[in-house]
Amino acid sequence: MGLHDFDIPVTFRHRIRFTKDAFAEGNGTLADLLEDERERKVIVFLENSIDQLFPALQQQIRTYLKNRTNLRLTEIVTMAGGEDCKISKTQIMDGIIPIERHGIDRHSYVFCIGGGAFLDVIGLSAATAHRGVRLVRFPTTTLAQDDSGVGVKNGINAFGKKNFIGAFAVPYAVVNDFQFLYTQSDHNNRSGLSEAVKVALVKDGVFFDWLEENVEALHALKPAALEEAVERSAILHARHIALGGDPFETGSSRPLDFGHWTAHKMEQLTDFELSHADAVSVGVALDTLYSARCGWLAEEDAWRAVGLLRGLQLPVWHESLDLRDGEGRRLVYRGLEEFREHLGGELTVLMLEGVGQGVDRHSVDEALHEACIEELKTASQEGIPT
Repeated sequence: MGLHDFDIPVTFRHRIRFTKDAFAEGNGTLADLLEDERERKVIVFLENSIDQLFPALQQQIRTYLKNRTNLRLTEIVTMAGGEDCKISKTQIMDGIIPIERHGIDRHSYVFCIGGGAFLDVIGLSAATAHRGVRLVRFPTTTLAQDDSGVGVKNGINAFGKKNFIGAFAVPYAVVNDFQFLYTQSDHNNRSGLSEAVKVALVKDGVFFDWLEENVEALHALKPAALEEAVERSAILHARHIALGGDPFETGSSRPLDFGHWTAHKMEQLTDFELSHADAVSVGVALDTLYSARCGWLAEEDAWRAVGLLRGLQLPVWHESLDLRDGEGRRLVYRGLEEFREHLGGELTVLMLEGVGQGVDRHSVDEALHEACIEELKTASQEGIPT
């Protein structure tokens, strides 16, 4: 009848590497990560769009692993990616079945090469097979390389809600291979930088200044600027996860979800036709301006942020914000309760009290926020104040 409490200390190593052409024979990045005297099985999941863009990649992977005596390739599985794969009821099992078929165990490796949605789904397959097998992520988009790919979450959409089903699992390693960045459309490449702007606003004012100073090079997708932005953003995200005190989000504060309560709801309202990156851009613009209207953030700094997003040709308003229910309330505000439910506990939304300095708030004044929507609607059509 006694009561017994035990603390279970657990430490994970979060390995993140930046390279180019990871499967080139002379590139030792991956070999150093997976160095082991015993033979390990490897299964590769490859998003089909990447397979089409890199027709030589499969053979390059086969050759690379064949020349490593400690790594035995079992299969390269190509599957669909994109947001649609996160609403598929079969995609998780499509990942688990090959893992089971090839006897992939907790000392084997699952390579996943694709965009953020693809990493989410295969990551969930890897996190649930044997209660977790070693996952090596190869994010291929700007959005995945500078944010989600270096995170510790996996998930799929369900019940009309973003990431309702999922798990926290630290990947064995993340390899950000810059060669993949240049396969995206120019807009998708730029839009992934919305997460870099976000993390700069909440974590690093110096990085925000750098983004402003380099906005023309970033807009032009100059490799040196793009790759530096991606790496700095990724490290800021990963550092918060590792050192922020709540890597698996058991509390209510979510600094890295700045602007996301609006973004997730807009994605849902558009049946996910609005991309996550563009939705984040709008959400960040809104909550930045709202922070200024509440008196927490300087007006000038709010318009600097909006100007940076506009300079990257990213949206700061979307028509889904004008959708209303029968009583005239904007549908986007239903996202507040959904966000609270997803976090658990008290509603906590991050706002800004300076560039690089976030602050938790526990309510949103809808009338004031609505005025910000209208202001950004006008700004998106007529330009922004200077």
